[in-house]
Amino acid sequence: MISWRRSASWLSSASRSSLGAAVGGEAKVTPEADPAAQEEEEEEEDEADEERWSRLLPELLAEIMRRVDAGAERWPPRRDVVVCACVCRRWRDAAVSVVRPPLECGRITFPSSLKQPGPRDAPMHCFIRRDKKNSTFSLYLSLTQALTDKGKFLLAARRFRQGAHTEYIISYDYDDLHPRSSSYVGKLRSDFLGTKFIIYDSQAPYDGAKPSRSRSTRRFASKQISPQVSGGNFDVGQVTYKFNFMKSRGPRRMQCNIQCPVGQGTSSDPSKEKTPSPSSLDLKNKAPRWHDHLQCWCLNFHGRVTVASVKNFQLVATAGSGGPWGVGDEETVILQFGKIEDDAFTMDYRQPLSAFQAFAICLTSFGTKLACE
Repeated sequence: MISWRRSASWLSSASRSSLGAAVGGEAKVTPEADPAAQEEEEEEEDEADEERWSRLLPELLAEIMRRVDAGAERWPPRRDVVVCACVCRRWRDAAVSVVRPPLECGRITFPSSLKQPGPRDAPMHCFIRRDKKNSTFSLYLSLTQALTDKGKFLLAARRFRQGAHTEYIISYDYDDLHPRSSSYVGKLRSDFLGTKFIIYDSQAPYDGAKPSRSRSTRRFASKQISPQVSGGNFDVGQVTYKFNFMKSRGPRRMQCNIQCPVGQGTSSDPSKEKTPSPSSLDLKNKAPRWHDHLQCWCLNFHGRVTVASVKNFQLVATAGSGGPWGVGDEETVILQFGKIEDDAFTMDYRQPLSAFQAFAICLTSFGTKLACE
């Protein structure tokens, strides 16, 4: 919007100058504008425009945001809500007060939504595209009921080899997958065998959290969601694949321990509320059943997975672990991941996991694990 107003005002002034020259009948030579002075003038115009937009009555501004939010249920129309939040600080505050978090509304709006718990009533449907050549993975929000579509880009990750370990750098920007960038979200780090993974968040998951002290997790710049929170690497979860020494038949067996705040999700902007201390959520893969007729292991993915793969899994809470979030039974699938094409996979998650946590867990499924199969 700022760039549009700037070009519009420039066009108006240029038209007036041309009109004045035509009326005067005298050719005038215009001196070349000083770039620094011109930039300063444009900044003053932007500040004036921002001040004008911020003068709206709070009641009127809140009503505008409510109507924009109600009229944009899905992406790409939901982009209008983000555009309104970018006008100025008052508009951003109004947008944050009106837009509900994914836990309550089941929608992803702002980048901060990717660090908040997913929907309570139904899973959020997403999909992952893999680029084997560049070792990159992209997470998209599904826009339709189809398994894959154009999608709304959410996160990207790239796999790096760090000595005997493998790391996945996760970013908001597909073209800026570097741990020192402002788009850095977090990372995933595996052990030598690729059977144990640690999930690191770039920001403190709760008040008083301390970053990791290892050399590989030194402080990075990450202030996109909350400039008030210093960037770093905070351990927020672990994923472990059990060894299969006997080489018995069956799929991989995995266990997850994720730090999930209890009671989070009342605001669209986490920086405006105190984050409570988390509780540990223990997850395990749901055991498949052997199908005698098909001669394979089967799970009911409700049509969301179409290709058999050792990577496919469903995670449920262990007995007594999901109580604080109301997901204590072992039939409620909190995260499911499965193959639909050669390089496309669905990812459906729900509370208490966030999109970032679910994406990191799914990334652990890529790669060969000879000791577990």
